[in-house]
Amino acid sequence: MDIATIVGILLAFGALFGMAQMEHVEMAGLFLPAPMLLVFVATIGCGVASTTMKDAIAAFKAVPKAFTGKVTPPQSVIEDVVALAETARANGLLALEQEAEKHDDPFMKKALQNIADGTDGDELRILLEDEIESNAAPMRSASAFFMGLGGFAPTVGIIGTVVSLTHVLANLGKPDELGPLIASAFVATLWGLLTANFLWLPFGGKLRKLAQLETDRQTLLMEGLLAVQAGSQPRLLGERLKAMVPPAARQEPTGKNGGKSTADVDDQQLAA
Repeated sequence: MDIATIVGILLAFGALFGMAQMEHVEMAGLFLPAPMLLVFVATIGCGVASTTMKDAIAAFKAVPKAFTGKVTPPQSVIEDVVALAETARANGLLALEQEAEKHDDPFMKKALQNIADGTDGDELRILLEDEIESNAAPMRSASAFFMGLGGFAPTVGIIGTVVSLTHVLANLGKPDELGPLIASAFVATLWGLLTANFLWLPFGGKLRKLAQLETDRQTLLMEGLLAVQAGSQPRLLGERLKAMVPPAARQEPTGKNGGKSTADVDDQQLAA
């Protein structure tokens, strides 16, 4: 689990709370039901109105992934592909059908099954590229939904402030009440900005990042499996896949034989 979202949101709210304490702000004055109701409900209402009900429900169902989204390291994908290349070199492409049953990843299972069935390489590439795009679409849609909420929330907060200020103007004849009324009027703006920048935009950004990481993983996997189908040598395939990964994310395969893959050991034995 990647805890970046949890840590980031806690830091943001912690900083806000710390500032309120340092400025001796009365916290009860910030948690007013009326402006909070307007900001939360109206913002979500605007977001729902801007999309379909099905997409809105799917977006809220995707929220837990922003906190628990699993990020697969690229080196793990490379090691899996190299192991499959070694299996294909030793036992033929038909052996990949049995390997498909060992994996839980639907994308990998589909690719391995098609390779074992003898699907043409160009047709398989088109199939997998379409699969990658369709797999990423729901997460991108959820991301766009929350980014939209981040745009609506500040404006909704301003609307709440304007509504409250009309109440202030109606009570100009009561000077003793103007201070608290004006202060409460700006609470709606506060919550509009706060929810946009502390909740909705981070959710949207995290879901978009997770979608990109999953697309990168599946693309790396696709290129590796297509190379396996083409008969690439495992060691060279591993080097090629590592070259597709940003330098900071590269690591040496951690297989058996002291960190060397089976292909490396086999090559050394053949050279000897």
